[in-house]
Amino acid sequence: MADGEPSGAYREFKALVEAADRKFARARDLPLYGGGDHHSRKAFKAYTRLWRLQQDRRRDLVAAGLRRWEIGEVASRIGQLYYARYLRTAEPRSLVGAYVFYEAIYSRGYFAAPAPANASASAAAGGGAKHQGLLIRYKELRFIARFLVVAMLMRRAEAVDHLVARLRSLVQESKSAYPKTNFKEWKQVLQELDRFLKADGAYKGSRSLRYDNLFDSYASNLASIARFHSKRVLKLKEAVLTSYHRNEVKFTELTLDTFRMLQSLEWEPTGSYQIAVKELTENGTMSDQSGPSGLIDIHLSTEISDGNLPSNPQRAIIYHPTVSHLIAVLATICEELSQDSILLIYISASGLADQNAYHKYASSSSSRLRPASAFSINKPNSHTGSDDHVWLGPRGNGGPNNLYPEDLIPFTRYPLFLVIDSENSHAFKAIHNAEKGEPAALLLSPRIASAMPGVESGNGGQFTYFLTAPMQAFCQLAGITSDIDSYEEILSTSVGLNIVWGQILPDPFLRRLILRFIFCRAVLFYFHPEENGEHLPTCLPGLPESVSPNAKAIKTPVLLLAENLVVSNRFHFGNRT
Repeated sequence: MADGEPSGAYREFKALVEAADRKFARARDLPLYGGGDHHSRKAFKAYTRLWRLQQDRRRDLVAAGLRRWEIGEVASRIGQLYYARYLRTAEPRSLVGAYVFYEAIYSRGYFAAPAPANASASAAAGGGAKHQGLLIRYKELRFIARFLVVAMLMRRAEAVDHLVARLRSLVQESKSAYPKTNFKEWKQVLQELDRFLKADGAYKGSRSLRYDNLFDSYASNLASIARFHSKRVLKLKEAVLTSYHRNEVKFTELTLDTFRMLQSLEWEPTGSYQIAVKELTENGTMSDQSGPSGLIDIHLSTEISDGNLPSNPQRAIIYHPTVSHLIAVLATICEELSQDSILLIYISASGLADQNAYHKYASSSSSRLRPASAFSINKPNSHTGSDDHVWLGPRGNGGPNNLYPEDLIPFTRYPLFLVIDSENSHAFKAIHNAEKGEPAALLLSPRIASAMPGVESGNGGQFTYFLTAPMQAFCQLAGITSDIDSYEEILSTSVGLNIVWGQILPDPFLRRLILRFIFCRAVLFYFHPEENGEHLPTCLPGLPESVSPNAKAIKTPVLLLAENLVVSNRFHFGNRT
């Protein structure tokens, strides 16, 4: 080896890092909808070259002073690119790719602070080393937060528990090691995380929110659904998901409501796919942990495929948008819709500028309820003069933050499936029969959420919970801790089904949302002793009477479920006809 060759390799490595980081910054700054994926591909290409260099010449690089955290930073960027691609394309293999890299980084401790060789060396290092140690500590904190999001989406409960404990201990260690540094923001992150995991019991032990062919698809009904194929059939290929509430449950920029809806619009991987994920994780964990780099094969996740499943619909997750931003996103996506596509728009937002009202709506605390009754009869907006919009804003009053039904009507030139979870959802009935070209399908939440007296029903939208996890929502409503199989047959064989529903019924994701709406409406109907429209969700156009709450075939499963769970005394089956 010639003199200076190691330093030459290190200079090449640093130059490639700078070039890759510039491409990464451009890819990161682009919105995760519409075009722009070529920037992601360029960044991947740059990091592929960088990764191969450190694999091929890592002895030279180590001799020249390459540090473990530098390799961890490169691997972390690759994981972030995979996660961004997952958000952009909804490809499960990209989520797996992010998990593989993050798990390998974590298991090898790339960001772990190295212990000084001796006390004199530590003293000689001085303030510069302490400052660099602090920077690396921040990198580790941010890395674990990113890893947690991926682990929650992958439903890796053990990994989530382990990472939460590590994040908590790391914050405590950081406060002790750097007493002059304020870690208040990370204490807030821990509080948000604890609140999120407490509200989202679905990440542990319960059934996945994703669409599972084994449980959500009924082959016997395919012939009945096929009768709509002779007419126009629309497929869900694009969705816009947004939630905006003050003090809502969230972790990083993922709110609880969008987290649930995001998963419900994905296919549950098959068994063979899950085995492949496990093998990849083990390979990533066990490969060459002795060196500073290890061997993480950048092509691992590109080999994952599941030919048994169709593609997931692409989703644009918009975190706390302004009204103008949301409209701009919708306009961009609508321009790219194909003729056989339908756009799902999901909005969870308060109807009041004083968004403390949302927490009363979402959690349905017993403080809203009269002492003598389990059910509120007060209208939620009796103290305000406007209930014709939802509110997209942090505080204050003013029209720019109000989203009106009229704002969405221009997009009815395209097929729309609209889901509104808000106490002002009824305002969006105005879209029905006012469409500009395509009749829209609407699922609208009740104006008032429901709860047993004294039962805390968690956080997040109750309507959203029913649409994404109906059994958990039922148990929460009934105040118990922890299906609707026949509904699909009834709906698919109904004679009077409006063509708006008929042309979207063949899509499995939208069909499941409709079925869960039917279940939600029936449960809430029998939960109240007297009919009160403000407690019930609404759909437009109307569904057939065969799936109304009064229909025997709809009532019976709810009754049997309540009896089997020994909570039938909390419903009113006898006096409702």
